[in-house]
Parts: sequence; C-alpha cells; structure tokens
Amino acid sequence: MSAALDLDGVTPMRGRTDPVARARAIAGIIERDAPTIEANKRFTPEVLDALHGAALFRTLLPRAYNGEEVTPATFFRMQEVIAAADGSVGWCLCQASGCSFSAAYLAPEAAWEIWGDPRAVLAWGFGNGVAQVVPGGYRVSGTWGFASGNRHATWMGGHCRVVEPDGSIRKNADGTQHERTMLVRREKVRFHDVWNVVGLRGTNSDTYTFDDIFVPEEFAVCRDSDEERRIDAPLYKFTTTNLYASGFAGVSMGIARGMLDAFTEMAKTKTAAAMTKPMRESEVIQNGIARCEAKLRSAGAWLVEVLDEAHDLAARTGEITMHERAMVRLATTSAIHRAKEVAEWAYHEAGASAIMVGGPFERRMRDIHASAQQVQGRTAHLEMCGQHFLGMNPSGRFF
Repeated sequence: MSAALDLDGVTPMRGRTDPVARARAIAGIIERDAPTIEANKRFTPEVLDALHGAALFRTLLPRAYNGEEVTPATFFRMQEVIAAADGSVGWCLCQASGCSFSAAYLAPEAAWEIWGDPRAVLAWGFGNGVAQVVPGGYRVSGTWGFASGNRHATWMGGHCRVVEPDGSIRKNADGTQHERTMLVRREKVRFHDVWNVVGLRGTNSDTYTFDDIFVPEEFAVCRDSDEERRIDAPLYKFTTTNLYASGFAGVSMGIARGMLDAFTEMAKTKTAAAMTKPMRESEVIQNGIARCEAKLRSAGAWLVEVLDEAHDLAARTGEITMHERAMVRLATTSAIHRAKEVAEWAYHEAGASAIMVGGPFERRMRDIHASAQQVQGRTAHLEMCGQHFLGMNPSGRFF
C-alpha cells in the first residue's frame, strides 16, 4: 500500500482500490492494537496512520472534495471488516464518515477548509446548543455528549437551535424547530473526560462544550435539507440517519463476525472441561456454528439488497421514498439484533475461555452490547416500520 500513497500519507483518488479491500489490508494492524486502544481510549498512531493512508475516513465525502462517494452497501461492508478487528475503531470510523456526509450541504469554501486537509476528521455528539444570530454568523454556546473519536478529530460540530436577533426561535416551514450544526476547529472546544463505560471504551465518546464561540455563516450546516443540498448525487438522497444506521449495523455485524470466527477456530482444537471429545465433534457446536453463519450472512445480504435497491432508485428518479427508508430502518435494526444473538451464542459456548481478559471474546462481548444500546438498535424502530407497512404515517428523528 505504501507505494500508492502521496507524500501526505493519503491514497489519492486515482489510486484507490475498493474500500473493503483497503479495510482488509489494514485490519491486522487494528486488531493488534485493539487492547491498547481500549486501555488508552484513543487510537494508536499506527492505526490512525493506517486509516488515513487507506483514505477510509473519506468514503462518504463528496468527490468534489476528494472524497469517494461510495454506495451505502459498500460503506456497510467496509464497516464490517474494520469492526471485526476492533469495534471502537469501527464505531469512530462510522461516526466520522457520517459527519463528513454533511459536506454535501455545506458552503464549498467551508467544505474545502475542513476537508482540504487529507487527514481531516469531523466529530460531533448528541445534544442541543444555542446559536445566537449576529452579523456574519452566530455566537454559539452549548454542551454535547457522546463525541466519538474526538481525540483524533480536527474539527468539532455542535447541533443548535437558532435564536434570532429579536429573541425568537427560528422555525422551519412546517413549524418545527430549526436546527443547524455549527462547525469549529477542535482547539476552540473545551472537553470533559467523562467516558467511563463497559464497552466501546476506545471511542472516547466524551462530552464537550462551546463557550460563546463565533461561527461564520458558511460553517453552519443544515443536514438532510433538500433546499440546502449542494451535491446532487444519489448517495446524498439518503438521510444522514440512513447512513449512520447502515454503518453502525456494520459495526455490530463485524463484532459478531470476529466473535464467531474466533469461536470457530477455538472449537477446531479445544476439548471442553469434563468432556471426552473435541468441541468440533459436538453436534450442538456444529449446528450452532451453521445457524450463526446463516444468521449473519442472511442479515448482511438482506441489508445490502435493501441499500442497493434504494441507491438504484435514487440514481433513476432522484429521490428515496418513505418505503425505502422504512426498509433501511428495518434491515439495519434487524442486523444489529441478529449480530447480538450470534455474539451471545459464541460467548456462551466458549465457556470459561470467554471470560479471560485479553482473549478474543470478553472485550467483543462488552463492545457488542454497547453497540446495541445505541439509538440505531432500538426495538421501537420496528413499531414505526410496522406502522408504515400498515398504511400509517410514521414519524421520528431516527426513521
């Protein structure tokens, strides 16, 4: 790979192979450093260099800004590969990729200032600050949580309600509260070291604060707004939520794949305590591995099918309908839960081997449960999908 890199360490567009193949090429480095990433709550320099060298942070970035504009299905498969090596790295890659999706809605001069740096990473978290309208832009204050990957980010974003000069809250045409995301350089932001969790520790998803920061108008973006979309490509007909759901489904699927592969290798040689024959000769183990393979592969194949159908529709018609969004939500939520079932089976059948710190099971089990707790894994999503299939009109931020 090194021969194909520019001097800045990032693969140029013309030299990029399939991102799934590039992910496989660096997976060994990520898996090797996974324990260190978890212990220190940050990527090792070698892992960060590998991700930038493979240009994996730029897969959802518009081609106009030297991004790749891959299909959502390709993005999902890439996420699987990285998360199989380490869930925290997969999680941060998904979060940063979803943030880069906003470049399609951003003023070009601002997008170039952010992503003109080949090692640019934008991160943000969940919450709602206040952006006070002032000449030329906004004065922004607020605190947000769950800022995954903030330690290697170069820019941070904060989602805000907008307060007009007369003190009124800006509304959308339908009467809902308007939201804009304010983008600032990382060094202007105050961080709070509060990430003390059982799983996905390596994401360091800390809380952060904007303290009355001035943000120029061109660095304020309204995501998923048809009126403000500046890149008219099929990928950007998907919502940010569609891509986050797909990428985080890939994280759960990848963690489960890592668990199942590790278990399968162990079962080839291990004889469980108090047993007289190897695990590989057990019909329970044989049946379980086969069922888990079918569960993972069918969930992944169905999600790819749904994503490809939606992308093809966007390419043909210029839009994605509510039906496609419902199918993406159903397929991604289903994939997250099927992955958790596979991981739980592998962990249980591994016996006492699974509880050893530093082994192939213990960290992954914590990581997949943390992954499934995130909003993209909510079982309530199924209710909204059911409402759609029954001819109702579901609504919700994560649909």
